[in-house]
Amino acid sequence: METLSSLCTSQALMSRPSSPAIFCTSGSVSFTGFSLKTQAFSKKKQTLSFVKASVAVEQQTQEAKVALIRIGTRGSPLALAQAHETRDKLMASHSDLAEEGAIQIVIIKTTGDKIQSQPLADIGGKGLFTKEIDEALINGDIDIAVHSMKDVPTYLPEKTILPCNLPREDVRDAFISLSAASLADLPAGSIIGTASLRRKSQILHRYPSLSVEENFRGNVQTRLRKLNEGVVKATLLALAGLKRLNMTENVTSILPLDDMLPAVAQGAIGIACRSNDDKMVNYLASLNHEETRLAVACERAFLETLDGSCRTPIAGYARKDENGDCIFKGLVASPDGRRVLETSRKGPYAFDDMIAMGKDAGKELLSQAGPGFFDR
Repeated sequence: METLSSLCTSQALMSRPSSPAIFCTSGSVSFTGFSLKTQAFSKKKQTLSFVKASVAVEQQTQEAKVALIRIGTRGSPLALAQAHETRDKLMASHSDLAEEGAIQIVIIKTTGDKIQSQPLADIGGKGLFTKEIDEALINGDIDIAVHSMKDVPTYLPEKTILPCNLPREDVRDAFISLSAASLADLPAGSIIGTASLRRKSQILHRYPSLSVEENFRGNVQTRLRKLNEGVVKATLLALAGLKRLNMTENVTSILPLDDMLPAVAQGAIGIACRSNDDKMVNYLASLNHEETRLAVACERAFLETLDGSCRTPIAGYARKDENGDCIFKGLVASPDGRRVLETSRKGPYAFDDMIAMGKDAGKELLSQAGPGFFDR
């Protein structure tokens, strides 16, 4: 197996018995990766090397320095990569945070992490991957929370704000298979693994002869292991996550946006803090990427208007065109993929205008869909 770059060059995980969180202070976090070479695609049988996340735990021989910032995050390799990206940007922007021990990473297990045996749509509710982290933030156990924005509900808990988005990664979805170059090349009856109703509905709309395994849960490494074991013939993963994990060698092909519109806020990292914590607000202001923040706000306004959840196949993407305007595309679909409704908007790349575009697009599709649309 090939070893991926360490996610953390000077951090280790130290668990505290009094808390469900794990604290990262000094040492290393690492995981090993595997490679599926698909540059020159061949229909010969291929294999994926098994990936197993591993965490190095070191006993601390002296009392750790009190951290200036405690970053709350989930514990998956991707979540840790995003937390470390945040940490590194903070250290680069603020000299007082560059000292060893100034920033601590706190791992928190969420409901979505604990329940792996059911499809997300069956678990129900909102905030499956954020609730416990939000609670830790409100309770003062952490100072900032790093989220994948597509996991964040359209409402924020009281006493919290989300003032910062890091620069957005590639929003497209990646197709990964050991036996086919694309979705179109898969034989009828082939099973695609994805827990996303958005992906399922768009796959079945274009390729009704394929089947979808909905309970295809787990982190990136787990899903690739299931693919390697032959549980499914192919899977779709967010390209952004594969890039952040340095695992793009596993990509068979990248789906065009016209074939697979991304989830709202896909590829975007959001950082929350308490609304009354001016110090954290100032730290985060230095990291915010305004173009990303506005695009995400537009997409989330669309999602909120549709009252979207894990039970609703919804996709939306806002971007800046060559003239500096906002181009928004939105989609809703029936879960079986038989009906797909799409719309688009164009307007000034400004907060109020983009919020209005997102809401207006949502109202249009809600009206077109009619009652019972998402029950199919």
